[in-house]
Amino acid sequence: MEQCLSYVLITPYTVAKSRTGGVLSRLLSRIDLELVGAQMIAMDQKIASEYAELIRKREKSEGFKSSPLLADYVEKNLGPSKGVRHRSLLLVFQGSNPCAQLANVCGNFQGENSRVEMLTGESIRDTYADLVFEDEKCEKVSYFEPGVLTAQTQEEADATFKLISSWLVTQSNIIENLPLSERKGTERTLAIIKPDNWKYASSRPGMIIDMFSRTGLRIVGIKVLRMSVAQALEFYGPIKENLKNKLAPIYGMQAKELLESEFNVILNNNIQEILATSFGATYAEEQFERIVDFMSGIRPSACPPEDLQKPGLVKCMVLIYEGVDAVKKIRDILGPTDPTKAPAGTIRRDFGTNIRVNAAHASDSKENAIREMKILGLMENSCAKIVQEYINQLS
Repeated sequence: MEQCLSYVLITPYTVAKSRTGGVLSRLLSRIDLELVGAQMIAMDQKIASEYAELIRKREKSEGFKSSPLLADYVEKNLGPSKGVRHRSLLLVFQGSNPCAQLANVCGNFQGENSRVEMLTGESIRDTYADLVFEDEKCEKVSYFEPGVLTAQTQEEADATFKLISSWLVTQSNIIENLPLSERKGTERTLAIIKPDNWKYASSRPGMIIDMFSRTGLRIVGIKVLRMSVAQALEFYGPIKENLKNKLAPIYGMQAKELLESEFNVILNNNIQEILATSFGATYAEEQFERIVDFMSGIRPSACPPEDLQKPGLVKCMVLIYEGVDAVKKIRDILGPTDPTKAPAGTIRRDFGTNIRVNAAHASDSKENAIREMKILGLMENSCAKIVQEYINQLS
């Protein structure tokens, strides 16, 4: 099979320290693979132990006695502790020779007992992993954090997918791993990293996540999505009338001024009203079409009814954040709709192009967050389906 799947699993410690964006930036900008799935998971002890055993049996090493070291780490750190399951982020990539590409970007382990000036930050593990020895001979490890986990061979990747396939089907896309007492006063909000960030391989999606992480909120759900035309129409439906009410009078006035200039006549206000309800309304409708086209890759007027529910042609990433004042915090770091009016240090100022192509979306209220999560099916994730279809092709 030419187009194979492999994965990167971002460890609970790396997720908790808000290093997810940095890891994703390295991956997306340095590999020739497509990110086809992403899911926040929280392993139970059974699946963690089975995954550890698979790593323990691997043949290809990642450095200093890495197989037993990684297996012990997985068993102790990816499973629950004190009754709490820990968030990990599963990223699924597709392409040619994915294991070698991902292993190269993830890197091997550098001992912290090496001279400081000999350490580098080239790979993900160079930057985010730690391997500390108790002695100068580097025979006994006192601290180990791998940062990320990935398969070293395609056989190992396939075995991992077979292991987690049936388990993934049972998992919710939104992690609820904290007791209700610790979630008191928190709320959830939705953010979308829009299609303009996925046109070509770049670090932009990871950099946006890194900026969102400044809020101190927890990512509890994530999904790679190709929004259907039907989803985009429903998602942005509430702004359609607002566009007409806001834009129609403006463009009616501009149309009147252009006609007066072109034909050297003075038109009365009745003509302006007619232009607003005709040309202005038509132009506002066109703007709505462009929004749906931008988010789905398909103009709704050109989409056959039987294709409305099919996945769109462009990709985005949906994230669910949880914490105190989550809605406000995410919208503050996002910035105003118009990037030219956004303050320095906001996402839209740094990455937005115009009012429509403005890098990211965020819910403007708790109620809208719930509505938008429902439209985009955030309680479920396509990762399990992608993995299962891949496994079926192997048979």
